[in-house]
Amino acid sequence: MLRLNEVRLPLDHPEDALRAAVLARTGVPADKLKRIEVFRRNWDARSKAQIVLTYTLDVEVEGEEPLLQSLKGKPNIGPRPVVDYAFPFETPLPPLPSSRGEKTKRPLVIGAGPCGLFAALVLAQMGFRPIILERGKVVRERTKDTWGLWRRSVLNPTSNVQFGEGGAGTFSDGKLYSGIKDRHCRDRKVLTEFVKAGAPDEILYVGKPHIGTFRLVTMVESMRATIEALGGEYRFQSKVIDFAIDTGADGTRRIAGVKLETGEEIEATHVVLALGHSARDTFQVLHDRGVYLEAKPFSIGVRIEHPQSLIDKARFGRFAGNKILGAADYKLVHHAKNGRSAYSFCMCPGGTVVAAASEPDGVVTNGMSQYSRAERNANAGIVVGITPEVDYPGHPLAGVEFQRRWERLAFKAGGENFKAPGQRVGDLLAGRASKDLGSVVPSYKPGVTPTDLATCLPDFVIDTFREALPQFGRQIDGFDMPDALMTGVETRTSSPVRIKRDATFQSLNTRGLFPGGEGAGYAGGILSAGVDGIRLAEAVAADIAASLGVQVPALRD
Repeated sequence: MLRLNEVRLPLDHPEDALRAAVLARTGVPADKLKRIEVFRRNWDARSKAQIVLTYTLDVEVEGEEPLLQSLKGKPNIGPRPVVDYAFPFETPLPPLPSSRGEKTKRPLVIGAGPCGLFAALVLAQMGFRPIILERGKVVRERTKDTWGLWRRSVLNPTSNVQFGEGGAGTFSDGKLYSGIKDRHCRDRKVLTEFVKAGAPDEILYVGKPHIGTFRLVTMVESMRATIEALGGEYRFQSKVIDFAIDTGADGTRRIAGVKLETGEEIEATHVVLALGHSARDTFQVLHDRGVYLEAKPFSIGVRIEHPQSLIDKARFGRFAGNKILGAADYKLVHHAKNGRSAYSFCMCPGGTVVAAASEPDGVVTNGMSQYSRAERNANAGIVVGITPEVDYPGHPLAGVEFQRRWERLAFKAGGENFKAPGQRVGDLLAGRASKDLGSVVPSYKPGVTPTDLATCLPDFVIDTFREALPQFGRQIDGFDMPDALMTGVETRTSSPVRIKRDATFQSLNTRGLFPGGEGAGYAGGILSAGVDGIRLAEAVAADIAASLGVQVPALRD
């Protein structure tokens, strides 16, 4: 097949325009054109007078080889590249030993979020029968517990937005795009497995694919069934509270197993750490056991809500409401005079602000959308970057305490009942507390308490907001409208620690421990976490194969 890039057509182009564009680009006779597949479709809204769709197309024609020769050197056309996922080993490995006392134990995967899910899936597909340990519950029971916080202000610390099957990404917008450059983005392994599990085919070709929470729930269940059918084993409500680490005569540290909260001990020589960014207690245990980790930068701020119609009009003009475009998103950044930067984060078109606390005395906000993105408001994190050197120096876990401090102050400012503190943009810019809410109706449940966000955010964050919001209003008309609502606090933008690993994806100082995903500081979203899980699975397989005396080719990059 041929690959055609940068085929540009008006948003409202007729159905036959795509075929006409291919014929014009290739010069092939109409009767020789067999098939057109859309590999990628994106839109360009820089000119609201005419929004343009940009296609990448795979085209089947008669006489492909002569045609390619005639088109050689012509820009944006060539043979379709081979991008399908391939397992890293040319020959299958021998079956993994199953009886006790064998040299190699079944690999463990700690955490059932996107990273752990894809690590477990690929390990299972390679025949390694992983055991998945998840502190939370199966996804449907977890959903009920999450509603308990949203509807009744009752928090379950091990089953909530942060913990449970599917991870934090289950209660999000379900975005499936990323800026990372990785072969598993090119081979679309994550997206194709999601389609097998029930995601719509469109996620394979639209420029900014998303799924939404309800669809993610059923997909996660389907993928669990696949892993179990391949010999994998899930253990829910199985919180890991300790790690057994052996030290050899040469001083090399190696993982030997884990201990669960139930008292059960599981031997293991290969453990994938897919903890998620909120596993604070596990970070502490790892630190206590001498596993190398360090504080890393993250961001802190609020969720901001506007009417979705305002964002649609500002971004799309007369094309607002177009079915192909859907609900508009945005991406904003401002570099302030104080040296800080404010930027939009995890924008959720047509979504809701959700309670994402995982500890009983803190308030945490996040954003979520369904596949339809049909709710009244748009929301996004507006956050300010912070660094260990400046804001929480001196200890690898200092960022955790920094988060807790502001979450507890937000809990207090909201009324100590999981209501969130909120402030209208007009009041924040004027330096006064909000006494009531305006035309933007908050979507956050259990509810919003009007207050002054300066009581639960650092001064530099408030100062940065006051400079950034008017600038954002120049980019998106109405963004700094007085009634836009800011709800705090957004503290879980990414992990406050990095569990460092080497070129073999193992901990810098503990062999057999494979940290990855958001919790270890190597991903930021569903797609990048899933990709990292695949890379971990391949690395685990390579190390197991070597331990069994199997010659393994180098992992493909």
